Amino acid sequence: MGTNNSGFSEARLHDVLARHVESKKIPGLVALVSRGGRTHVEAIGTMRHDGCAPMRRDTIFRMASASKPVTMAAAMVLLDECRLRLDEPVDPWLPELANRRVLKRPDGPLEETVPARRPITVRDLLTSTFGLGVDFDLLDSPIRAAAFERLDYSVASGPAPDPDEWMRRLGELPLSYQPGERWQYDLSSEVLGVLVARVTGRPLETFLRERILDPLGMKDTAFHVPADKIDRLPPLYGPDPQTGEFLVWDEAEGGRTSRPPAFQGAGGGLVSTVDDYRAYFQMLLNHGMHGSERILSRPAVELMTTNRLTPEQRAARDTMYRNIAHITLGQGQQGGWGFGMAVRARRGDYAPIGQFGWDGGTGTTAYADPGNQLTGILLTQVGMSTPDSARLIHDFWTTLYQTTD
Repeated sequence: MGTNNSGFSEARLHDVLARHVESKKIPGLVALVSRGGRTHVEAIGTMRHDGCAPMRRDTIFRMASASKPVTMAAAMVLLDECRLRLDEPVDPWLPELANRRVLKRPDGPLEETVPARRPITVRDLLTSTFGLGVDFDLLDSPIRAAAFERLDYSVASGPAPDPDEWMRRLGELPLSYQPGERWQYDLSSEVLGVLVARVTGRPLETFLRERILDPLGMKDTAFHVPADKIDRLPPLYGPDPQTGEFLVWDEAEGGRTSRPPAFQGAGGGLVSTVDDYRAYFQMLLNHGMHGSERILSRPAVELMTTNRLTPEQRAARDTMYRNIAHITLGQGQQGGWGFGMAVRARRGDYAPIGQFGWDGGTGTTAYADPGNQLTGILLTQVGMSTPDSARLIHDFWTTLYQTTD
């Protein structure tokens, strides 16, 4: 229907997305754009690479790291209710992280350590600066190998143990940096999920459902897909980097996503739909309100969705992502990081300063833009073992902003 009062060209967006599906690199996708009270959805292609059922608006996707902005809200509820405090040590709830040792050199041997200068705080976990995590500058280091061996539960590694055992393993490792010093990816989100469960005395999903998911009507968002919805879940593909062959990382029926995990991974464990994610990001754009109901306080949302890193931390993060730009096609180079999500702190591409959200390694992206009151969500079933889903995500955002009035 061409350009409408939501201010972008639906026809052009459809053409760009359809081109990726027609290339046979992306079997299917669901995209949602919401602006000024209007929502437009595209469901293109099929659930499997060899055809069969079409993608639908209510298809359920593995969100991977795009889980982080949503699971973060559980911790923000605890801050709002003064059950957590930003600059308080986490030791009472996470004794495994008390009395940390820190490597003398981030790339040095694991036995050469010094004592941590101070305890790890709630703020360190919220900002991904507690001292451990995926660090693209340390991929060949002993700490990276040790952390991967003990803590990874990605497609190749098999499922994680229960949270207590996972924390025990984490507690055996030194930190690679002093608490609060350097931004590092991913692990802090997982630790935060365990923290929420211990503070509330309930599984992370139970608390998240009661305080965030149910009030927002996010009925398809969870840490697994139950049997009565499994027909709405596509397989997850990780194309072979050499041949492009569609290798199945996780099947739908009988796969890992089909049963409740022992470890509810706040960093990447959610499944969801475009409409559920629209409801969540719209709540953030509404400063914590959903209709007449307050989900999060306005200051909590402002803390999450504005940059929390120092200039030095931002510079190190920028450099780290710039070195792997060929893999991410620019994702991660926004300059800023809030709580659990990226925040654009400078203009580097078509998206404006202030846009917040994050991407997932399963080919997912979800951001909101306060300046334009716009939310964009694009979900696929193609993992980032090749650049194909990253290219699709890049073109989605470029087209959305290229046609926005």
